[in-house]
Amino acid sequence: MRVLAPPAERSQDTRIGAPAWREAAQAMARTAHILTDRCGQEAVTMWQPKDSVLDPNLAHHLGRAAYIQPWRFHVEMIKGGGTLEKPPPGEGVTLWKGKMKPPAWYARLPLPLHRKARALQTTEVVHAHARGARLTAARLGRAQHQINGRVRQLLRQREVTDHRLSEVRKGLLINQQSVKLRGYRPKSEKVRDKADSMLTWEKEELKSMKRKMERDMEKSEVLLKTLASCRDTLNFCFKERLQAVDLMNQPLDKVLEQAGRHSWVNLSRAPTPRTQGQKTPPPDPVGTYTPACALALNEAKRLLVESKNTLVEMAKNEVDVREQQLQISDRVCASLAQKASETLELKERLNMTLGLMRGTILRCTKYNQEFYTTHGLIKGPLSKVHLETAEKLDRPLVRMYQRHVGTQLPEAARLAQGTDKLQRHITYLEKNLDELLATHNNLTWGLNCKNIGHEVDNNVPRGHSAIAGPLTLSCDSYLLFPGRSRVLHTYRRNVHYSHRYLLSNCSVSEAV
Repeated sequence: MRVLAPPAERSQDTRIGAPAWREAAQAMARTAHILTDRCGQEAVTMWQPKDSVLDPNLAHHLGRAAYIQPWRFHVEMIKGGGTLEKPPPGEGVTLWKGKMKPPAWYARLPLPLHRKARALQTTEVVHAHARGARLTAARLGRAQHQINGRVRQLLRQREVTDHRLSEVRKGLLINQQSVKLRGYRPKSEKVRDKADSMLTWEKEELKSMKRKMERDMEKSEVLLKTLASCRDTLNFCFKERLQAVDLMNQPLDKVLEQAGRHSWVNLSRAPTPRTQGQKTPPPDPVGTYTPACALALNEAKRLLVESKNTLVEMAKNEVDVREQQLQISDRVCASLAQKASETLELKERLNMTLGLMRGTILRCTKYNQEFYTTHGLIKGPLSKVHLETAEKLDRPLVRMYQRHVGTQLPEAARLAQGTDKLQRHITYLEKNLDELLATHNNLTWGLNCKNIGHEVDNNVPRGHSAIAGPLTLSCDSYLLFPGRSRVLHTYRRNVHYSHRYLLSNCSVSEAV
C-alpha cells in the first residue's frame, strides 16, 4: 500500500477552504451588510426629517443621547434659592411625566392617512376662506351701517341748515318789505338816515349768510351723493362676500366680536383693552379681502372723516348764522325804535309849535278884524247922506274958519294920513297873517308827515317773531305773516288815504 508523506513545511492555517473562496464569501457578506445598513438608514430617513439622522461617527447610544438632549426640561434658578423646570421653547408635545418636549415630527413621505389628512386640510382651507369671507362681510356690513348712520346725520343737519336758510331768506323778504313800507313815507321823511343804512347793512349781511348757507347745502349734497355711491359699493361687496357664507349661520356681529374689531374702518366704539384686534389683511385678488373691498372700505373711512368734519362745520355755521341774524335783527329793530322815538319827539315839538302858532294866528286875525273896523270908522260911510253934520268937512264952523288961505284946518289931511297909515298896517298884518297861515299849513303838513313816518317805523314787521315765524307769500300780497296780514293790509290802506289827503291839502295851500 502506497503511503503519502506530508509536505516538509506545514502551514499555520488550519482551514481547509481556499483563501480566495473564503474572501469571496466575506466580500459578499460585507456587501450584504453594507446594503442592509444603507437600506435601513434610508428607510428610516424617509420617515423622519434630515436633522434627526444620527451622526455616523458616534456610537448609537451616544448619538441618541446627544440628539434628545435639547428635548429635556431646563432647570432655572429663581429668587429665594429654589429651582424651576421649564420646557424648551418652540413647537412640540410636552411630556410632563418624562420631562421632555420633542419637536414636531414632519414626515417626508405620505402617511397611510394621507387622503384623510388632505381632506381635512381642504376642509380647513375652505372653512378658513369662509371665515375670512364672513369676517370681511361683517366688516363691510358694519361699514355700511356706519355710512347709513352718517347719511342720516347729514340729512338731519341738512334739514336744520335748510330751515336756517329759509329763515335767512325770510329775513331778506322782511328787509325788502321794510324798505318798501318805509318808502310809503312822505318825501320830507325819506331823508336817508342811519335806519336806512342799517337796513342796507342788514341786506348785505343776510346775502352773505345766504351764500354761506347755500354753499353748505351744495357741499352737503355732493357729499350725500358720494356717501350714497359708497354705500351702494359696500352693499355690492357685502352681498358678494355673503355668497361664500350661505351655509354658516353665525351672526356677523359675533364674528366682529371674535375678531376683536368693532369696525373695519376703526371709527366706531373702541374695542375692549383685553381683546387684541386682528390687523387688516393685505388685499388679495383671489382671497377674501379683495382690492375692491379694500378700496370700498378705504373710501368709506375717508368719507366718514370728511363727513364728520363737514357736519361739525355745518353745525357751527348754522349756530353762527342764527346768532348773527338775531344780533343784526336786534340792531335794526333798535335803530327803527330809536328813529320812531326821535320822530315822536319831533312830532311833539311840532305839535307844541303848532298850538302856539294857532293862538298867534287867532290874535292876528282878531287884530286884523279890529283894524278893519277902525279903518271903516275912520274912513266913514260910503254915502255922504249917511254922514252927520258934526262929521262933515264943510260944516259952518269949518267954513267960517277957512275963509282965509292961511287958516286951513288939518282935519282932512290928518284923516287921510291916518287912513293911509291904518291901511298900511292892515296890509302888513294881512301879509304876516298869510305867512302865519302858510307856516301853519307847513307845520300841519310836517306834523302829518311825522305821524305817518312814526306809524311806518312802528308798523315795520321786525323782531324775533317775524324772523322765527312761518312765511307765506302770494302773487298779490307784499308780505303776509300769521297774525299780521290784516294789520299790514289795513296799514297800507290808511297810509294810502293819508298820502292822498296830504297831497290834496298841499294843493289847496299852494292854491291859496
